[in-house]
Formats: sequence, structure tokens, C-alpha cells
Amino acid sequence: NVKSGGRTRLSTFAAGAILLFMLLVLGDWVGLIPMPALVAIMIMVSIGTFNWSSLRDLVHHPRRSSIVMLATVLTVVSTHNLALGVGVGVLLSGIFFAWKVSQIFRVTSTLENDVRTYRVEGQLFFASAEDFLAAMNFEEQVPRVRLDLSIAHLWDLTGVNAIDMAVFKFRRAGVEVEVIGVNEASATIMDKLAVHDQPGAVERVLGH
Repeated sequence: NVKSGGRTRLSTFAAGAILLFMLLVLGDWVGLIPMPALVAIMIMVSIGTFNWSSLRDLVHHPRRSSIVMLATVLTVVSTHNLALGVGVGVLLSGIFFAWKVSQIFRVTSTLENDVRTYRVEGQLFFASAEDFLAAMNFEEQVPRVRLDLSIAHLWDLTGVNAIDMAVFKFRRAGVEVEVIGVNEASATIMDKLAVHDQPGAVERVLGH
């Protein structure tokens, strides 16, 4: 329609009306058109509407975006299931996003007046929980440890479990642990899921 010069709403209405007329009134005659002819028309329409320059631009686009697009297209073409293709694209986008966020996660530690402070920066969730625990020195002989979450945010159960595990390991070594700086949203998650302040939680989780 656009290639034929249609630019206004009237052209869109005319195209739809003519198509409706052909289906309702001329349907029997349209059915006589050989299928190979219709296939050829659809192929030409596909060739005309495809943005071929986008293939050249793939090398300049972010690699992860290109992977998501190609995976979505290949899934739809191979399975003929649009919903499945969209699902694959959403899943890959989520995985790439989680990986990217986990790369800007950092834990720094300082020692002052025999108090070891671990300052957590970034998003604490399933992709960064292992790095969080790896940054802790559970063998250090200090009387007190602070976990400073003032510039961190908790997202899921795995992040809460990581904090629980850190607190448990420090307390089993006889270290006093304090979790500080928790924002309101993270505190809500911890109130529901965290168990490190429950009586007997250390023995129940880590054993005697």
C-alpha cells in the first residue's frame, strides 16, 4: 500500500475494504488462483518488506542484542510457534541482564578498631550470591563483623540465603555479626525470608 503511494488513512481504509470485498464477494474466484502463484506473491512481499540493511548492521549492534534477535527469529522459523520464539527471546534477555548486573557487584572490606566491615555495592541476587560469600574471610580472628548493605539491594531468596550463610559462619567462629544499612525494600524481603536471627538457626543450618 505504501509502495503504491498510499500515505493517508483513506488509502488504508480503501485497501482493507477492497480486501474484504474480495473475500466476501469474490471468494469463489479468488479460490481459483493457483497456490504457487500466491506463494510467489508472498515471497516477493517478504523480500520487499525485509530490511536487508539490518543484516549488515548486526556487526555494529551490541552482540547480546543480536544474539537475542537471531535466536528469536530462528526459533519462530524452525518451530512455527511465535509464542515459543518470544519466550526464548525473553529468557535470553533475562539471562544477559542478570549476567551484566552481576558484573558490577563488588564487596570491599575495611578494618577499624578490631571491627571488620564488609561494604556491599550492587545487586545481591542469585547471580552475585557466590561472589558475596567468596569475599568474606571466615578464618580471620576479629571480635566483630559488620555487613554494610547501605548501597546494595536484595532481590531474591538466594541473596537472603547468602546473608544468612555469612552470618552463620561468622557466628559459629565466635564472631559478633551486625547487618546494617538495609533499605526498606530489602528489609521487607529479609523480614520474610531471613532466618539468621532465629533461635538455634546456626546449629540447625550448619550443624554442631
